[in-house]
Amino acid sequence: MIEIFDKSEISARDVLRRDNSASGVEDAVAGIIAAVRRGGDRALREYAEKFDGGAPERFEVSPEEMDEAAGAVGPEFIAVLEEAARNIRDFHERQRRQGFVAAARPGRVMGQNVIPLRRAGIYVPGGTASYPSTVLMNVIPASVAGVDEIVVVSPAKNGRIDPAILAAAKIAGAHRVFRCGGAQAIAALAYGTESIPAVDKITGPGNVFVAEAKRQVYGQVDIDMIAGPSEILIVADEHSDARCCAADMLSQAEHDKNASAVLITTSRALAAEVRSELERQLASLPREEIARASIDTRGKIIIVRSIDEAVELANEIAPEHLELCVDEPFAYLGRVRCAGSIFLGRSCPEPLGDYFAGPNHTLPTGGTARFFSPLSVDDFVRRSSFIYYTAAALAEDAGKIEAFARREGLEGHARSIAVRMEGDDK
Repeated sequence: MIEIFDKSEISARDVLRRDNSASGVEDAVAGIIAAVRRGGDRALREYAEKFDGGAPERFEVSPEEMDEAAGAVGPEFIAVLEEAARNIRDFHERQRRQGFVAAARPGRVMGQNVIPLRRAGIYVPGGTASYPSTVLMNVIPASVAGVDEIVVVSPAKNGRIDPAILAAAKIAGAHRVFRCGGAQAIAALAYGTESIPAVDKITGPGNVFVAEAKRQVYGQVDIDMIAGPSEILIVADEHSDARCCAADMLSQAEHDKNASAVLITTSRALAAEVRSELERQLASLPREEIARASIDTRGKIIIVRSIDEAVELANEIAPEHLELCVDEPFAYLGRVRCAGSIFLGRSCPEPLGDYFAGPNHTLPTGGTARFFSPLSVDDFVRRSSFIYYTAAALAEDAGKIEAFARREGLEGHARSIAVRMEGDDK
C-alpha cells in the first residue's frame, strides 16, 4: 500500500531515489555491441534466435507488408492513428526553425543554417507491450525536420512486428522498418550492418539494455536522452476527485515496476481517499502485478501546506509528467520551472499527452527535466554558422583580433590575420 508523508518527512531526493543497480548490464551490452560490429547481420541473427524466438528471413519489412498492416489493424484504429498523427504534426510544425543572415556592419555577413540530419534511427520497444504511439512521437518530428531517411527498428517476436507499429510507421512517414530489437539494434543503428544502415542519431525509449546501449554508442552517434522508468507527479487541492487522481497515478504505474507515481496535496482527506482508490482500482487492473509493485515501492503521497509549496517541491523533483489538478492551473503555470510536460486542470489526464493532443511524449526522467527538454524538431536538425568578411572589413578588425590571439599565447592565430595585412592583400 502506498505511503503518506508530511512534507517535513521527505525530500525531493527521497522521491527521486531508485535502485539503479543492474548487475552485469554494462558488460553484457558492451559485448553485444562488439559482436554486432564484428559480425553484422550474422550477429543480429544469433541474438534474434536467442531473444526473439527466431531470426527473420530478412530484417527489412517490405512495402507490401507495410500496406498489409493497415488491413490487419482495421479502419477504426487507423482513423485514430491518423487523427493523432495530424495533431502531433501540427504541434511540431510550429517548432520549425529558420536560419538567419545578419549584416549589421558594412563588409561583414554572418548567419546560421539549419540543416536536417541525413539519417535518424527510431527505436520502438516491443517487449511487454506494443507502442505505436512511440512511432508517431519520434518519426513525425523527424519528418517535419526534413530528415532524409528515417529508419525504425523494433523487436520481432517470432519474426513478427505488431501490425499497429507498422501502420503507425507508414502514417508517420518512416522510410524503412527493420525487425530488430534490444541492444543489438542500437549497435546496428550506430555502426551499420549489411542490412541496417548506420544513422546520425538514435531516439526512442527501451529497457535497461537499450538505455545502456544508447549510452555506450553516444559519440559515435547522437542520442535523444537516457530515458528511465515512467513518472507522474500530481499536484491536487481539496476539490480534486480521488478516483481521477488514483487512475492517473496508475496510468504510469502500469508501465514498469520501477515507475514513479506521486501525489502532492494540501488535503489529508484526499490523500486517504486516493490511497483507498488505488487499492480498489488495482484489483481490476490487467497489469496489476506491475502497477502494484510500482505503487508499493515507488509511489508516494505527500501532504503540503499550500499549492505554492507543492509547486516548489515539484520543481525540485522535476518530474516527467506534472498534472496541476487545481482550481486555477494557469495561475501556477509560470511558476513551474522543471517538468517534462505539464497537464493543466482536472480534465487533462496524462494519457492525452501520451497519445493524442500533439506535444511530444518522449520526455526527460529521473530529475533530468532540470536541464533536458521533450523530444522536438530541434533534435533532428543541426546548425552551422557562416562568416564572410571583405578585405576592408578584415583590415578594420585585424589589430584587435591579433591582440586577442597574442593575449592567449597563440601566435599562429595572430599571424593568420597579419599575413593578410601585408603587401597587396590589403
